[in-house]
Amino acid sequence: MSLDELVRRAQVWRADQAPLARGLTTGFPALDALLPAQGWPYPALIEVLTDCEGIGALSLWLPALAELSRAQWLIWVAPPHLPYVPALQRHGLDPARLLIVDALPAEEALPQRPRVRESIEANLWAFEQALRCVDCGASLTWCEALDSRALRRLQLACEAGVTLGVIFRPARFAAIASPAVLRLLLSPAVHATGLDIQIFKCRGSLRAQTCHLDLSAYS
Repeated sequence: MSLDELVRRAQVWRADQAPLARGLTTGFPALDALLPAQGWPYPALIEVLTDCEGIGALSLWLPALAELSRAQWLIWVAPPHLPYVPALQRHGLDPARLLIVDALPAEEALPQRPRVRESIEANLWAFEQALRCVDCGASLTWCEALDSRALRRLQLACEAGVTLGVIFRPARFAAIASPAVLRLLLSPAVHATGLDIQIFKCRGSLRAQTCHLDLSAYS
């Protein structure tokens, strides 16, 4: 059977015709209007790639996380910094619904001491279990060492648990293929304040591939 015949029988999805997950509003109208699902695809695994700290990468998720925390748990795995609770509360996120998981012992949690392989694997396992938990609305992790097989497993975990999974990784991984539903490259705005977003993988058709957001209200 030829590829054209498979497409006609709807046995093959074209990239821009793949079924969309439902949308979870980002809290930013300009970004919602850009994304095919009119918000974050949900459930889905999303990759956020950036080499810059302090540009608002986490703030980008606060509106959606605040909405999810009204009824479900939020699980953050191996965050690079402890969250500032007053800031989370100010933006509507319920800290009583936030669980922090990190397999690295406290005495090793120093910038100059690299994470041991065992703790990385343990954190990856914890992230996958969080994604599969029906009481978890979203899980976030900060991780570099992930191959395509691991990412595919995490995407399947999001679908099984009906969960939003967000992975923060260095920008160099943008050149490596990934099964994540949505991939974003974040950078500080060059000629304005705020954040520049480049979407270089997305399920569904995009109106544009770049967006600028003013995150001053979420800093």
